[in-house]
Amino acid sequence: MTSKELLYVEDSLGHEKFMKSCATKTANQLQDVNLSNYMKDLEEKHNQIFNKFLNLL
Repeated sequence: MTSKELLYVEDSLGHEKFMKSCATKTANQLQDVNLSNYMKDLEEKHNQIFNKFLNLL
């Protein structure tokens, strides 16, 4: 893996970690059950994407 590709993967990991964090925080603040569940689904999706990028290393 080139250094440029490594930087891309590291940047993507940071973005996915941030998105997961935002989804978690939002899910915990929402009172609407359907929206909260949707945000938890997004949290899981971003966690899966994070793990896929991590496996590239």
